[in-house]
Amino acid sequence: MVDNILYEYMEEMLKQTPTAFHRYKYGNVDWEGRLTGIVGPRGVGKSTMMLQYIGEHRREGLHLYVSADHSYFASHTLAELADEFVKDGGTHLYIDEVHKYKNWSGELKQMYDIHRQLKVTFTGSSVLDIKRGEADLSRRAVIEEMQGLSFREYLDLYHQIKVPIVSLEEILSHEVVMPPELPHPLPFFRAYLKEGYYPFAVEGRFATRMMQVVNQTIEVDIPVFADMKVSTARKLKQMLMVVAGLASVKPNADNLAKEIGVSKNNVSDYLLFLERAGMIGQLRDDTSGLRGLGKVEKVYVDNPNLMYILANDAPETGNVRETFFYNQMRVNHSVLSSRESDFKIGKYTFEIGGKKKGKKQIEHVENGIIVRDDIEYGNGIVIPLWHFGLNY
Repeated sequence: MVDNILYEYMEEMLKQTPTAFHRYKYGNVDWEGRLTGIVGPRGVGKSTMMLQYIGEHRREGLHLYVSADHSYFASHTLAELADEFVKDGGTHLYIDEVHKYKNWSGELKQMYDIHRQLKVTFTGSSVLDIKRGEADLSRRAVIEEMQGLSFREYLDLYHQIKVPIVSLEEILSHEVVMPPELPHPLPFFRAYLKEGYYPFAVEGRFATRMMQVVNQTIEVDIPVFADMKVSTARKLKQMLMVVAGLASVKPNADNLAKEIGVSKNNVSDYLLFLERAGMIGQLRDDTSGLRGLGKVEKVYVDNPNLMYILANDAPETGNVRETFFYNQMRVNHSVLSSRESDFKIGKYTFEIGGKKKGKKQIEHVENGIIVRDDIEYGNGIVIPLWHFGLNY
């Protein structure tokens, strides 16, 4: 029989879970799959989303939520828990922060192979690799990647202003229609860029919480994944700070290596670790036919909120604009570097700038789009930057 302390823990967590707002991934997750993983950076709302689903569907079977770092697992294993839970008639097991459990991959594989009727959903750090560890789960687990709030979600969560998702084609066709509660979106957009990407900002003390996210990611999550020493983790933090101070230009491996005192051969690995952990984004070209495998052309801090924190509230404006566009559009699209301009998505080329940004740079580019900040409305090939925050 499952220890009642775990059910009590689940009930307490459910009581603390807000229910009015759901993240964009809520309806996309295969909650009824045999083994489903939700991965993403710290603080984007994975645990909350899981608890919301339990609270709204617990009558459809016997559900149990556990956190992998609960003291219960000091003397019990996840596999043992699954065995007892199934004997009790359990149908749905939810494991939060599975990366904090040492043998997570091996025991998830065991659950999958033995308990064929059990539905297991787990959350984990974005650095979690289902092909590593004692078991390759790539053929068993369906993985959903989740990132922070879009501008559209921010309006809903922070201001209870509901705006429908707008596709890229609708954005480019000027089909964005804002509700009467939002006659002037730019003040909201400015606030979002500073403190709107992470749901926990509603709880206050944003800067402190953000630095905790950065420190835990770099000092705990990445070192555990990559089996790093503490001294190496400090190099990662140095690299993040260097990237935060760069303009959006192609990274120079030699300069980065000298700046933080590491071998040039390690630079690409360090950047990849930071990217997977949700600390940076690497914009690639189209030299590879596979998404995400092209040559790196630019390196960005992952999102504008993180930029403001790392740059002491004074990031370079042009970099913020490009970061926002790349961050928001990569969720539903393959965003590549452009040889003629800033970004390329499918047949479209995008040039990002302020409200006076001209058309000269892309006047001879087929399907060229000018994306301007500080404007409410667009026309023709000119699109307001904030529109691209409504894509998910």
